[in-house]
Amino acid sequence: MKKKIVTLFLSAMMATSMLAVPAMADDATDAEAVAEEATDEAEEEAAEDVEEDAAEAAEDAADAIDLEGIDVENATIGISIYKFDDNFMTLYRTELVRYLTEDLGFNEKNITVTDGKNDQAEQTNQINNFITAGVDVMILNLVQSSSAPQVTDLCNEAGIPVVYINRQPEESESDRWAEEGIKATYVGADARQSGTFQGEEILETANGGDINGDGKVSYIMVQGDPENIDAQYRTEYSVKALTDAGVEVEELLLQRGDWDQAKGQQIVQDALTQFGDQIEVVFCNNDAMALGALQSIQAAGRVVNEDIYLVGVDALTDALQNIQDGNMTGTVFNDHIGQSHAAVEMAVKFLKDEEVAPVNMVDYIKATSENAADILALLQ
Repeated sequence: MKKKIVTLFLSAMMATSMLAVPAMADDATDAEAVAEEATDEAEEEAAEDVEEDAAEAAEDAADAIDLEGIDVENATIGISIYKFDDNFMTLYRTELVRYLTEDLGFNEKNITVTDGKNDQAEQTNQINNFITAGVDVMILNLVQSSSAPQVTDLCNEAGIPVVYINRQPEESESDRWAEEGIKATYVGADARQSGTFQGEEILETANGGDINGDGKVSYIMVQGDPENIDAQYRTEYSVKALTDAGVEVEELLLQRGDWDQAKGQQIVQDALTQFGDQIEVVFCNNDAMALGALQSIQAAGRVVNEDIYLVGVDALTDALQNIQDGNMTGTVFNDHIGQSHAAVEMAVKFLKDEEVAPVNMVDYIKATSENAADILALLQ
């Protein structure tokens, strides 16, 4: 399933490009004034189109889910998030609950959302509590994706379908669901795509990431949880995008940051002390760590997009604002709106006892200085 958000940006871009060209001014000053006025009008109309299309897309998405035969007032849903203080998953779970209750009419009293506290044992206890309570369906953001086989078996034995989100189980596990007819599915985005987009954002800079002109791109990698498949893919494919384009690379440092802003800040602070001007690119597996990295970059007197590049993933509002301000090179929009809505759609299909594909992907979107304002407007 692909979110309609791509259409929103295309609509905005088309609105800008299709504006009538103003009549030629009498002199250069008048021409500049006319051009500036046209640009302002284009930006205003594009922003209005984004907002209008966003509202229409949300309404269409709600209409697209057939709730016939479901007692939304009494259906019970157990949701567990790996930890509540994760920036991206806060956006995700907020939209997940909002969509269930406000758009689809599920009873908020029958929706239980728990904090896994980044502890798989704690989360497994929560899942067992959901089983004891007899919830109709679960939506789970696992602390450890490697626990999926055990969790799936628990849910399957209890006859409760499960929708996994954000952290993808191994392919062999999702294959097992299909082979054995297990009511389990995964909704997320292909992290290989997000890593590729990060690398492409570096390639699209004026010097392709080679700031010092020595014929190679020297980088540091601030990784999330190395056991997480998203962290693995983002780490691999961001660099692969460079090497596939024929760019020579040099890895100065790869260090685990656990998706945490403070850890990202410390890792980059230490790296800048150790490697100094050798660092041309800072790759971060998420925006929280990138925002921490930015603090250290600025404290060291380095200037993003001049003597160092910085990219993240998620398109948090702070990251998008920093891209607009020229303080980050780019990020990748991890579409929590599309993913949360898709997760709900799969849960509803399970409640209706319909067939569900084992894997359902939502596209990432590059976020650069060209479209950061549009994405920010959509999120706000």
